[in-house]
Parts: sequence; C-alpha cells; structure tokens
Amino acid sequence: MRLPRRRPSTAPDDTAPDDTAPRDTADPVHPVDAVPPPGRLAAYGLQHVLAFYAGAVVVPILLANAIGLDERQLIHLINADLFTCGIASIIQSVGLGRRIGVRLPLLQGVTFTAVSPMIAIGLAAGGGTEGLTTIYGAVIVAGLVTFFAAPYFARLLRFFPPVVTGTVITVIGLALLPVAATDAVGGADAEDPGNPLYLALALGTLAVIVLIQRVFRGFMATVAVLAGLVLGTLASVPFGLVELSGVGESDWVGVTTPFHFGWPQFSVAAIVSMIVVMMITAVETTGDVIATGEIVGKKVGSDDVARALRADGVATTLGGTLNSFPYTCFAENVGLVRLTRVSSRWVVAAAGVFMILIGLVPKAGALVAAVPHPVLGGAALAMFATVAVVGIQTLSKVDFHDHRNVVVVGSGIGVALFVTVQPDVAQALPGWAQVILGSGITAGSIVAIGLNLLFFHTGRRPAPAATPDTVSCDEIAGLDRAGFAALFGTLWEGPTDVPARVHARGPFPDAATLRAALQDELFAAPAGEQRALMAHYPDLGGLVHGAHSGPRAAAGTGPAATRPEPGAAAVPALRDRRGLALLDADDREELTRVAADYRERFGFPLIVCLRDAGDRSALLAAARRRLTHPSAQEHAAALVEVAKVAGHRFDDLVRPDRPA
Repeated sequence: MRLPRRRPSTAPDDTAPDDTAPRDTADPVHPVDAVPPPGRLAAYGLQHVLAFYAGAVVVPILLANAIGLDERQLIHLINADLFTCGIASIIQSVGLGRRIGVRLPLLQGVTFTAVSPMIAIGLAAGGGTEGLTTIYGAVIVAGLVTFFAAPYFARLLRFFPPVVTGTVITVIGLALLPVAATDAVGGADAEDPGNPLYLALALGTLAVIVLIQRVFRGFMATVAVLAGLVLGTLASVPFGLVELSGVGESDWVGVTTPFHFGWPQFSVAAIVSMIVVMMITAVETTGDVIATGEIVGKKVGSDDVARALRADGVATTLGGTLNSFPYTCFAENVGLVRLTRVSSRWVVAAAGVFMILIGLVPKAGALVAAVPHPVLGGAALAMFATVAVVGIQTLSKVDFHDHRNVVVVGSGIGVALFVTVQPDVAQALPGWAQVILGSGITAGSIVAIGLNLLFFHTGRRPAPAATPDTVSCDEIAGLDRAGFAALFGTLWEGPTDVPARVHARGPFPDAATLRAALQDELFAAPAGEQRALMAHYPDLGGLVHGAHSGPRAAAGTGPAATRPEPGAAAVPALRDRRGLALLDADDREELTRVAADYRERFGFPLIVCLRDAGDRSALLAAARRRLTHPSAQEHAAALVEVAKVAGHRFDDLVRPDRPA
C-alpha cells in the first residue's frame, strides 16, 4: 500500500489576503495555479507590463544607437521585443509541453548582460543591419545551446546552497537600484538631473505606493504599483513631462516578421561570446527561480530549474528569429511579485498577452512609453529593493558563525557593487573578460559561486566549529550522493534508498524543507520497499528486556545495531528507547506478549515512537488497540511511527541555520 501524500502548507510568510487563493477547499489549488477573476487578472497583468516596460525597451534603444540604426528600425526592434517578450512569458509561466517552462509567475525579458557583447558583435561586423544579422545568428545558436544544456546545468544545483543563491539574489536587487535611480533623476539623457521636480515625482510615486499598501487591504494593496504609476503620470501632465506626440505618429498595426533585417549571419567568435552570455544568464535565472519559489511558497528543484532554462533557450532562439534578443527571467517583476503578494502564474500569462498586443499595436506601445522617467524610477526603487530583501531573507538561513560563508557573501556583494558603481573598470581587461566583468550582477555571482566551490567543494574541509554530533544545512549541501545517503541512512533502522532519492531533488534551502523531503519520499516509496524497511525494526517486546543492558542493546537489534554509525546516530537511538525503563515487570511482560501477537498477525514488528508514546498506560493501551486494526491500517500506522522516529533523529542530527 502507498500512503497518500499529504499536501504541505506552502503559503508565503505574509498573512495579507491573496486574491488568487482558491475558494474550494475540497480540492485545494496552490495560489500559483489559481486564476483570479477576469477583472483583477487584467489589472494585475497590466501592472506587470507597466513595471516591465522601461526595462524592455532600453535594450533595443541602447543597441540601435550604438550600431547606427535609424528611427524606423528602432521602432521595429521595440515592437519585436515586446511581441517576443509576451510569447516568452507565456511559455515560462504556462509551460510548453512537460519539459519547457517552470510554471511560476516569472516574466521574461531581454537580459541586460547581453547588451555589451551584442554591441561589440554588431560593430565588429560593420554596424547597421549587417551587424544586426550577425548578432541574430549568434543569438539563435546560443539559444539552442542553452536549451540542450539546461538539464546538465540544473544538475549543478548542489553548488548553489543558500549562501550562493542568497548572495546572487541580493546582488541582483542592489545592482538594479542604480537603474531605478537613473530613471528617478530623468533618465540617462536628462539635461538637468538635479531638477527638484524629478525628485518630487519619483519620491511622490514611491510614497503613493507605500501609502496605498499601508492604508488599504485586498485588491487595492495588490495594485499599489499600478496606482502609483497612473497617479504619478497624471501629476506629471501639468509640467509637460508626458509626451504624447509619439502616439499620433505611430501606426495602428505593426507585425514583426521572421528575419525582417535579413538572413542571420554566423560568426564563430560571436557565437562563443553569446554562449558565454547565456551561461552567465543561467546563473541569474537560477537565482530568480529560487527567489520566486521562496516568495510564492513552492519548492524549487533541479527539474524546475531545467524547465526554466529550456524556456530561456526556446525564447532566445525565437528572439533571434523574430528580430529580438536573448531572454531571461526579469528580476524587476520578481520584486513586483514579492511587493504585491499576488502569486498566480496566470497573471504573468495575462501580461504576456498584453505585451503581444502592444507589440502588434505601436500606438499602444507609444502610450505606455509616455510614462515619465521619474515616475518609473520611483516605482522601480520599491520593486528592485524588494528583490534585495528576498536575497537577505535567503541569507538569513546561512550559518555566519562559519567564517567561510562571511567571505563568500562579502566578496560577492563587494565585487558586484564595485563593478556597478565603476562600470568602466571592465575596460582594463581583455575583450573576452569584459563579457563577464561588464555587469555587476554577473561579476558578483561568479565570485560567490567560485568562492563557494573553493571553500566547500575542494581540498580537505575543516571540521565544523559547532557540536561534532550535528551538521548544518551548508555542510549538508557540500555532500555528494554517497555522503548524503550515509549521513541520513542513520535515521532508519535498516537500509533504504530514500536518502539517495532525496539527494537528487536537492539542494534544499533550509532544514525544515529537507526534513519534509525525507518524510515525503518515505511515504511515496513502493509498499514493498516500505515493508522491507519496517522489517528491520526490532520487536518492541525485545527492546523491553534490553532497556537496561547498555548502549548497544538500547540502540536496537538486527542490522542497525551492528553497522558502523557516527556519533550522531547513537545518541538519538538511546533517546528513542529510554522511556522503556519506566515500565514495571508486569507491563514489560504484557507488552512482550502483545508485540509477539502483533508480528504474527501483521508480519512486521510493532513499531512505536517512544518519545511520543506518553506514559506507560497509554503505551500499552495503544499497543492493544493496534492489534485489532485491519492490515492496511496497521501498515499505515507503522509507517507513521517510522516517520516519527526518523523525524526526531533528524532534529537531533541537523542543527537549524538560524536561532529559534
């Protein structure tokens, strides 16, 4: 028999109501999969578009200006970018088949990491449309490589413990804040960045967002960013900052066609450069996926990361075909999910539909583009900062008593901010290295990953400074499959493949998640495997007479008593059984008879978690009652007791990464 898997609670920490929560408690649906009412779905989707729009159009603008494209070509690039962003977001949030798309509220956008390499590729090819077609050739190939490499990259998740992912997520948020600050003072081309009007609009928009979230609940609180953008734009009208001339000059319909600028050209140097960009972007995507999983309360494993990276690969290949660029999960909208606490992936799908429509209607795009830079900057300050907060939350699970973790986090953030504040530092390096150090996000991420490998995965590892009979989550993350299985095999009395299967699902962000994964895998195991494991547990009656016979007898009989165990296993075994000493002679004899009858009837031993058994009368009453149960019920009851024992031993073995 296989026990039904109990659905764990996966609600986010915040207690504010989520409008996407399911109404039918008989068939619970995770908030990620719930569909909001049509009106709210449209409003939430539009909010994502407005929050995303400025970041979406900046890449085509920078590239067009750098390689010498004219205004009409730039307009086509913007339309193609928005159109493809919409398709990519739907693929990521809704999924394409079973292996493409992570199915989380992740909006796709053009990665900023690719800007400098694409400009270099375009100029090397002569600029203009010829340079553009060479860029597209490299983008198409890099997208295909990303798609096929996704499962291999995802297997490296054990090298991304909380100390790495927390650093990467924090770096993403901090490195994006200067972008918001630039918008807040009027944009990169502002003639008067010290204008008090710009500052008033930016801070005013931020204040509106904060005030709405403080005063309102429910729907209004979730559209605070949208309300701030709308009110900020209306406040800008009297000052002449809302330019609507582009709306009148734009066409009503503009369809992007494949290879509009000509057939792609393939250059080996350009392809290698773009593949490097996509590998770096994969690190960012991994961080965004893990961050979003934490925000919405959904576990993220290697399979999820692989699906997300495949979606990146498909979207990037599609981008090169439809006159757009490499795609990744957009950190700006990760911050929006955290800020609004709207978890539904269908909201991002709705945003994707809006972007497709905007990409087909240039007038609509021009209208959205009319939102002034200071207003966008004020909203972005709130969103980008919340990305950094998610990273800080992840880092709170790290054991900073271990100085190695301090070095990983400090160096990663330090290098990221160094490159962000002084971007020209990359010019001191060879051209290939500028691809890596041209972005604070990629530079900081690579430093954090490299130092984690150096300190935790190479050479002889120093013994942990804490109690030798316990381990931390960071130490567990550094174990290979064999080490992991050996460590957690001590939770059970007999051999089992449960730890090895759980290791393949890792890494795990904290001890509670790992504990739940071990329990889930135990209950999901085939009935035959469960029964074989239960058979290795000693008869409770036999343990009664060994309760005073010393540590070996107290640790049990059978294979578990003779196999070599670390110190962490022997101590929990003593704790598991010391309550038997409270039984008097008559009680022990009765329990021995009940246990013998139990084994004869059910074919496996009477298993009881003695730490939870209560007093002697309760223990005996429970043993007698279980003897009357049907076989299927007792299989389930015995497995629950096995899980309880393993849970207590886990708590004795693994120390929490943050104080209780």
